[in-house]
This record gives sequence, structure tokens and C-alpha cells, in this order.
Amino acid sequence: MTAAITAKLRAVMALDPARAEIDFEGRAHTWGELAAVVHAIEAQLDRMGLPPAARVGVLLRNRPGHVAAILAVLAGDRCLVSLNPAQPDARLGDEIAALALPVVIGEEDDFARPGIGDALDSAGSAGIAIGARLEGARVAPGLETPRGAITTSPGVAIEMLTSGTTGAPKRVPLTTAAFEASFTAFAGYEKGRDHAEPPRLRSGVTMVVNPLTHIGGIYGCIGALLAGRTIALIERFSVEAWVDVVRRLKPKVAPAVPSAIRMLLDADVAREDLSSLTAMISGTAPLPADLVDAFYAKYGIPICGNYGATEFAGAIAGWTIDDFRAHWAAKRGAVGRVHRNVAARVVDPLSGAPLPAGADGVLELRGDQLGPAHALAGEAWLHTTDRAALDADGFLFIRGRADNAIVRGGFKVHPDDVAKAIDTHPAVREAAVVGVPDARLGAVPAAAIILRDGAARPSADELKAWLKERLIAYQVPAHFRFVADFPRTPSMKPSAPGLRELFAQPEAADAG
Repeated sequence: MTAAITAKLRAVMALDPARAEIDFEGRAHTWGELAAVVHAIEAQLDRMGLPPAARVGVLLRNRPGHVAAILAVLAGDRCLVSLNPAQPDARLGDEIAALALPVVIGEEDDFARPGIGDALDSAGSAGIAIGARLEGARVAPGLETPRGAITTSPGVAIEMLTSGTTGAPKRVPLTTAAFEASFTAFAGYEKGRDHAEPPRLRSGVTMVVNPLTHIGGIYGCIGALLAGRTIALIERFSVEAWVDVVRRLKPKVAPAVPSAIRMLLDADVAREDLSSLTAMISGTAPLPADLVDAFYAKYGIPICGNYGATEFAGAIAGWTIDDFRAHWAAKRGAVGRVHRNVAARVVDPLSGAPLPAGADGVLELRGDQLGPAHALAGEAWLHTTDRAALDADGFLFIRGRADNAIVRGGFKVHPDDVAKAIDTHPAVREAAVVGVPDARLGAVPAAAIILRDGAARPSADELKAWLKERLIAYQVPAHFRFVADFPRTPSMKPSAPGLRELFAQPEAADAG
């Protein structure tokens, strides 16, 4: 992190050690407890000789001990390399072996998973074991010291793995300067708050529901720590857990992805249970205007959507409460107003020529949080994969994706990754995957499959169980259809529009 952010994190931790900082499953953990684990992890990293900018992997879960790991790495000016423990054992082991990190931090249960210890050993990585609930930190047996090169990423705060939108998932280096610019803009959503003000503890609660392995989760967590606010940490969204936190801790603002908002509406949550809320925040997936209207009509609570990406180091546009009250009727469906420290334009997808206000095209951006190549004062624009329109008042409307990524309840799924996994099944000759609409999750993967000659057709449950060993759960298709051949383009590639039309038709052969 920048010196300013590092100093602020350390200063906030020291302000009042007895004050509760993390609420997790109904139990409060103090700043003092958090700081003790942070210092224990830092002591291990120092003992192992890790200099500033050294790369440290963290198997991130939404648990208090993992918040301490984030603080320990970032407050020590080292680079946090996010690792997703939701991956299957073999896939996670391959990633750890390939990264060859000097140190990996995780829970003992993660180190004990099949193949993970061997992967750490072959990579020459040391291991630091932490507890879920701030039980301390200790060296993992047999992984006492780094045995390979101590790699560094100067100027990088976090190497975060994307879900993959235009190709295979990739690691995005989020620079310290990008985070500084992003949090400066983020502070502007709150009246009377300035990111540059001295460290202090604030009243109120920040709910962290999104996974810490994704930009929304880790961004919300770091933002809450910098603001000196209590964090209500939810490991996995459920209506019961979310409502319990709102009812007990009475936050003014609560986050929920669109699929979670639908679940809250479907559950008919009592209006009085949400009485503390003045607004909701929603990101990570497209937010339908009808959903915003339905929630507002039922509860009188505005939903302030935003738009961002891992590559952007957070949001670059969003709604404030004041903007919502003044402009929602006229700007209904917008993702909000572009931040003041970000420049945006919409260009023709073929010629690249800038388009006038209100015209549909492809979004391009400049801003310091996008990295030095696309700095606000520079001339290079970041070409996104989103179709958009930008009106004369700076409100941004996202029309859809210019690529074929599927956004399933906030998690991005690339169809090619899923199809490749299905293709390895012994009964499958060829698979093609598209996104199809889903009332709860927005979209889900659907797989059309051509079987090998003479192969027995597996059931949907058999395929799902088989794929869960090779993919993350949200990547597994919700629907399967077995076909003699796909709808194809003139070049014989599977036709995505044709496949979507196939799944739009009810058919007895649909195994979903």
C-alpha cells in the first residue's frame, strides 16, 4: 500500500484496542484481538526474511483470521496474492505450484487438503497457519522457511485473480496508487468524509458479504478498516444471516448483489427488520431497474448500484443517495454517475471514433486507479468489453457485454473454461456453453453436449458431480441438453444465439 494507507491502517488499529471491530456469527472481536494476530503474522513474515513488496499468498475466506492476514500483508507493504480455497483440490494445488510464492497463509485444514502440502513443498513455499477466529498464527509443520526465490512485486498492493471474461482467468496487479485513487473516490459517497483526513474510529457498521477473494469483498473490507468502522463479516449469504446482522447491528447501509435482493423480496422480509437502512448498495452483476423499483416500493429503501471491475481496482461509477432521490426517475437503469476522478467516453465498436452523448457503443476509460498506462492525465484509453451509453450529465448506462461472459449472481463464468472441462468427460465428444436467463441469479451456464458414438448418456446429477471436482461450484452448468449437433455459424463454430434459442425451447431431452 502507499505510505499514507499503511500509516492509516496501523494508526486505526491502535486507537482503541478494546473496541469491537469484527462481528462474526454473533460474536464480537476487538481491535486488540485483531492487532495481536496481525502482529503475530508480521513477526513470522519478518522472521522468514520477507522484504517489502514480497509476494504473500493468502487463502481467503470471510472469517476474522483472514481479515488479520490481509492487514498483516498490506500494513507491512508486501504484496497480497489472493488464492481462492473454493477451487477443487487439484486445481488449487496446480495454482500454488505454478505461483511459487515465498509464503502462503491459510488455515490448517487447507494445508491438509489432498495435494496442497505437496504443491507447497514443490514450490518451495513456507506456510503460516491461522485460525478462523483470531486464534493466532504459527508456522505450518514442515513449511518453516521459504526454500525458493523470494519474488517481489514492487508498487503492487494485490495480485487478484479475475473470474475470466474474454479468456482464461488472469492475475491483475492492483497498484498501490490505484487503490489510493479508488479509495479517494469511494470516500466521496459519504457526506462530510475525506479520505485524507486523520485516522479515527467511526460509529456504524460496514457489512462485508461478498467473498474476500473478489474485488467487491476485499475492497469493502479494506475500506471499512480505513474508515475505522465495525465490520459485520458474513461468510456466506443467506437471508437469515443477512437479516440477523441488519436486525442486531442496525447499519444505515447494507450491500447485496442482485440475486440476494431477489431472495430478500421472495422471503417477504418484514419491513421493521430493515428499519435502520437508509440505502442498499449493489454491484458485481447487472442490477435490473425493475428490481430496484420493486424493492423501493416494498421497503422505501433506495438501491444505489455501482459499476466496476477487478481491473479498475473497484468502482468507477455509482449512485449516491442524493442522486437517487433527485435523478432515478429520469436516469432509471443507469449504474450511476461516473466518478469525478475518472474520464469516460463511448466509442464506435468498429471505427473506435468517439460517439455523442446518449449513443450506444463500447465504453472506454481513463483514471489514476486504472494504472499508469491509463492515467487521468494521459492519452491512452482503457478499452472495456462493455456496451454502454453516457449521457450529458455523466450518468452511465451499461447495455450488456461485448464478449460472451456469463455473470452468475455476481460471479463471472467464461463459457470456454466450462466447455473444456466437459470435453474431458469420457462420454463427451464436444460441448458448447452459453448463458441463459435466470430469475434469481441473472444468468446461468447451460451446456449443449454431443456424445461419443456408442457412449451411455450420463444424467445431469452425474455430470454435475463430475464437474464439481474440476470446476468451482458456480461454474457448473445449471442445464444440460444432449444434441446430435449444435446450431453453427458458417465457419462451423457453435452459434451462441442459436444455442440460446435452443435452451429457450422446452424439450423433454433437457436434463436441467
